[in-house]
Amino acid sequence: MFEEFFAQQRFEDDGDFLPLLSVDEEEEANPDEIYPETLPLLALKNTVLFPGIVIPITVGRDKSIKAINRAYEDHRYVAVLSQRDSEMEAPQQKDLFQVGTVARILKLLRMPDGTTTAILQGRKRFALEAMTQDDPYMEAKIQILEYEELEDNLEFEALIASILERAQQIIELSPNIPSEANMMLKNIQNSSFLLNFIASNLGAKVPVKQDLLEMDNLPEKGKALLQQMNSELQLLELKDQIENKVRVDIEKQQRDYFLNQQLKTIQEELGQNPQEEEINNMLARAKKKKWPEAVAKTFDKEINRLRRMNPQVAEFSIQLTYLELLLDLPWQDFTKDNFDLNKVKSVLDKDHFGLEKVKQRILEHLAVLKLKGDMKAPILCLVGPPGVGKTSLGRSIARAIKRKFVRMSLGGLHDESEIRGHRKTYIGALPGRIVQSLKRAGSSNPVFILDEIDKVGKDFRGDPSSALLEVLDPEQNATFYDNYLELEYDLSKVMFIATANSLSSIQPALLDRMEIIQISGYSTEEKIEIAKRHLIPQQRKEHGLKGSDIRLGKKTIQRIIEAYTRESGVRSLNRQIGAVMRHIAKKVAMEESYEVSVKPKSLRDILGPERHTKDEYTKVQVPGVSIGLAWTQTGGEILFLEASLSRGKGKLTLTGNLGDVMKESASTALSYIKANSEALGIEPERFEKFDIHLHIPEGAIPKDGPSAGIAMLTTLTSVLTETPVKPYVAMTGEITLRGKVLPVGGIKEKILAAKRAGMKEIILCHENERNVEEINPDYIKGLTFHYVDRTKEVLDLALGIQL
Repeated sequence: MFEEFFAQQRFEDDGDFLPLLSVDEEEEANPDEIYPETLPLLALKNTVLFPGIVIPITVGRDKSIKAINRAYEDHRYVAVLSQRDSEMEAPQQKDLFQVGTVARILKLLRMPDGTTTAILQGRKRFALEAMTQDDPYMEAKIQILEYEELEDNLEFEALIASILERAQQIIELSPNIPSEANMMLKNIQNSSFLLNFIASNLGAKVPVKQDLLEMDNLPEKGKALLQQMNSELQLLELKDQIENKVRVDIEKQQRDYFLNQQLKTIQEELGQNPQEEEINNMLARAKKKKWPEAVAKTFDKEINRLRRMNPQVAEFSIQLTYLELLLDLPWQDFTKDNFDLNKVKSVLDKDHFGLEKVKQRILEHLAVLKLKGDMKAPILCLVGPPGVGKTSLGRSIARAIKRKFVRMSLGGLHDESEIRGHRKTYIGALPGRIVQSLKRAGSSNPVFILDEIDKVGKDFRGDPSSALLEVLDPEQNATFYDNYLELEYDLSKVMFIATANSLSSIQPALLDRMEIIQISGYSTEEKIEIAKRHLIPQQRKEHGLKGSDIRLGKKTIQRIIEAYTRESGVRSLNRQIGAVMRHIAKKVAMEESYEVSVKPKSLRDILGPERHTKDEYTKVQVPGVSIGLAWTQTGGEILFLEASLSRGKGKLTLTGNLGDVMKESASTALSYIKANSEALGIEPERFEKFDIHLHIPEGAIPKDGPSAGIAMLTTLTSVLTETPVKPYVAMTGEITLRGKVLPVGGIKEKILAAKRAGMKEIILCHENERNVEEINPDYIKGLTFHYVDRTKEVLDLALGIQL
C-alpha cells in the first residue's frame, strides 16, 4: 500500500510522482482561503492528487510547462485533473475526470538536464464547470467543493480507528514499508486528511481513487476506503502465506541436505556406511538362500552394480528393490505335503459337502505323489454355476494337503503385463501378479487359484489369456519368464486350480491345457445338508447367536430353498438364512419373547411372501403346452413350450427370443409331423388352413440349443391333435428328421430343476442314462425316468399316441 510513499525513485511525465506528507494541519486549505474562479489546468497521468498531499512532478508536455509557469507567476494556484486514459498526449475536456484538486505550487525547479520539476500541494476539491481556453495552455472555470457535515461523530471515529488498525496490519505485512510509518499515521490528527493520505497511497487503480476523491460524505468515503484496504490486506496475507510456505520448503530441503551431509561425515568418521550395511545384510541373506545357479550369478552381478551406484540417484532405489525381490522369492522353498490320505479326505468332506469328482482327483494326485516322490502338479479347471463352492474348495484343498494358498482374480484383466510383469526400464515397473503371489505365499508349491478364468479380457493392451498359456502348460511352466525378473521361474510344482462359470469364452488352446472338472448344481437334499453343516453355524456365529437361541428344522430349510431361492448354488440360500438370523438377533437384543424353533409357517412374517411356487409349473391341462428342460449358467430351469392354431396358410411363427439352432429344431419337428401326419391322425388340410405359433415364455431371456427338440415335437403334435400332454412330465433331447432322439448335456442340472419344480416323470435319450447314474439316488427319489431312442416313444409316453 505505502510503497509509493517510501520508494526512492524518480517519476517522470505529468502524473508519475511521489506523494509526500504534510503533517501540519495548517498545510491543508484554510476555510477562508480564496481561489480564483479561473485557473490554469494541469492534466495528470496515472494518479489522483488529494487535498493535503504534497507531490513533486516532472513536467514534460509543452502546454503543461506553460500552465505551470503562468500559475507560478500569477498566484501559484493550478487546477489539477486526472486523465481517463493515461496514453492520451493531448487530452481534451472529455478525456478528463470532472472533479479534481486545486494545488498550490510550493516550488518550481529547473533541473540540470533542462526539465522542470514542480512541487505541488493539494488544497481544495473542485468541480470543472467549463474550459475557458485550450491554447497555449488549458484554462478552466471551477467551483470549489466542500465535505458534508458529520451527523454521528462517534460512528465516524470508530470508522477512523478501524482504518488505522487495518493500515497498521498492511504496514506489518509489507516488507518495503518501514515500521516508522505507524508512528507517522498516529501523528495525523485531521480525519479528512488521514483519509486522503491513505487513499493517495492506496495500491488501487486511478478510477477507484477518483471515486474516493469525488465522495462528499466522509463516512461513505471511509467505508469505501476500508473495503479497498480489506481487499489489499487479503492479497498481502495470501502472498505472505505463499512466501512462508516456499521459504519453509526451501529451508527444509537445505536442512535435510546439510543433515545428510553431516550424517555422512559422522558415519565415515565412525567407519559406518548405511548403504554398505544394507548390501552386507543382503549378501548374508543370499548365502542362506536356496536358489538356482543362474539366479545366484544374476544376484552377484546386480549387487556389484549397486555398490558402484551413487545412493542419491533414482536408479539406486530401483536396483535395491529388484535385489530385494530376488531375495524374497521362494526359489526352491517348498512346503511338505500331507500324505495321510484319509485325513485329507476327512478335511475335504468336512469343508464341502458333495463335489466328489474334485475330491477324488486331488486324492489320486496325492497318492501318485506319495508313491513316486515327484510329479508335476495337475492343472485343474472347475466349471460350474455360481455359488457351488469352486473358489472356497481351493482353500480347503490347500488346508487339507498343508500347502500355502494363493488366489488371483482374473475377472476383467486386460493387460498382459499383469501376468508377465513390466520391464525394469519403465518407471514404476513391477513383477507380474504370478511372481508377486508366490512372493506373498513364501512357497514355490502353493495351491494357486486362478479365479474367473472365463472372464479374462482382450483388447489393444494385450491378450492375458495367451500369456496364461505358458503358465498353465505343464511342459513349459518349469521355465516361466517374467519380464521384470528377467529370469526363469519354475512353476511346475504349483497346483493351479482355475474356476469358470462357462467354457464357451475360454480360448481353445488354453482350455486344452487344463483338466476340466464339471461341478453341477446342488439338489434340494444337498442344500439342506450344506445349510445344516456349514451355513447355519456360520451365520449364527456372525450374528452373535448361540445354539440355544435358534433352531432351524429340515422342513423349514426346505421351505426356504423351495419358496425363497431359485439357484444351483447356495449364495441366495445363505442370504435368506442370514435374514432369519437377523430377525432372531433383534428379538434377543430387545429381550422380546419368541419361538426358538422357526417353523415353516412363520417364514412369511420373516422373509415376506413366497417368491417361487410349484403350482405355476405343474398346472398344464390344455393341448399345445409341454414342459422342456434347459441348462443355464445358474443351473437348470424348466421351460414352458406353448403352441396355438389360427386360420391362415400354414405359416410357422416362432417367438420367445430363440436362437438359430432352436428355430431349426422347431422346423425339424414340424417336418417330421407332416411326414407322419397320417399315422398321427392329422388331416393334411390342417397344415394348409391353419397357421401355427410356437412360443417359449420369458422372451427377454435368449434361448438356444437343440435340447428342446422332443418338447417342441410334443407341443406341436399336441396342438395339432388337440391332445393334452400328460401332467407332471418334463423332457429333453434332440430330434432328427428320421425320428431318432439324440443325447444332450447338462442332465444333472436339468433333472434337479425338474425335481425342484415338482415333476414326476422325465423323458430322456437312452444314452443319457449314464449321466443319471452319476446322481445320488437319494436326490431323485420320486422321479420316474423314461429312456427313449425314437420320437414315437416320446409321443406314446407324453400324449398316448402310438405310431
